[in-house]
Amino acid sequence: MSIAGGAPRGLEVTVADGLGQLIGDRRLSPVQQRIAHYLSENLPDAIFLSSVELAERAGVSQPSVTRFAMALGFAGYPEFRHALRPLVLNGDGPADAVPRAAGDGAAVGRSLLEMIDREIRNLAAVRDRLAGGVPSPGRPADGLSGRIRGLGAALAVCEPLPVVGLRVSSGPVMTFAYYARRIHPDVRPLVHGGSELTDGLHAARRAGSEWLLAVVLPRYPLEVVQALEYAAKLGLRTAVITDRAEVPFPADVVLHAPVGEEPVCGSHAAPLTVAMLLLAAMAEAAPLRTRARLEEDERMSGQTGVFLQP
Repeated sequence: MSIAGGAPRGLEVTVADGLGQLIGDRRLSPVQQRIAHYLSENLPDAIFLSSVELAERAGVSQPSVTRFAMALGFAGYPEFRHALRPLVLNGDGPADAVPRAAGDGAAVGRSLLEMIDREIRNLAAVRDRLAGGVPSPGRPADGLSGRIRGLGAALAVCEPLPVVGLRVSSGPVMTFAYYARRIHPDVRPLVHGGSELTDGLHAARRAGSEWLLAVVLPRYPLEVVQALEYAAKLGLRTAVITDRAEVPFPADVVLHAPVGEEPVCGSHAAPLTVAMLLLAAMAEAAPLRTRARLEEDERMSGQTGVFLQP
């Protein structure tokens, strides 16, 4: 089936039957035709993309993707994407594309599996980017691998090391800080805003810090953006772990990994994995100190009985 858009009148976008039925006989603008065309050609992959990623691949703006979904009668892009998934994952038509009631066990089970599938794809995307930059004889590390190794070496010698993350990003920051403290002498997580965040940045800079590491996951808190700008004024270099390569805030180094978008919550397995890769690079950059601190940590844990013994 084909769907005629707005201008030019003769332009038609051929789509898969299920997607065509969702669009129906609506007249699409040229930008909306471009989105529909990309979906028709790449639906198996497109159902796992965020609105930002879909916009980038279709060559349109992110608001255009949202408006496209709403023009088809959906509350927003997440609901539209949810309706598309059964077309690929289950082979069902649009009649089954509408989310079923929460009490439908089969529908709930499919939804959980879809979340796992999406995280697998997100992690695979990070792995592919990492593998593409792994050094080999005669070729230095580049891309994501090079950035992680280079940043890891810089953070390993940065004392103190302030790590910022507010709201949803505070969880990954505290996880990173917990493990980092085992191998680094002075890690300072900053997970509260206001004057406490400003004071923490000042104290770290006065103590000799040269870097600020931040985890900035959507939605981006304005206080974090302001903190990054202020850190630069203090003379700190900034590195961020976030969800996209092009970020609307200042950063000297960007390590990005896709996040899962859900109406209720997001899933951050891939960004947290990048944080752990960075931690491994820090350990690799200071092997003697890492070994000594890990051995000391084991001794202290045994002496104080911190953990339940098997």
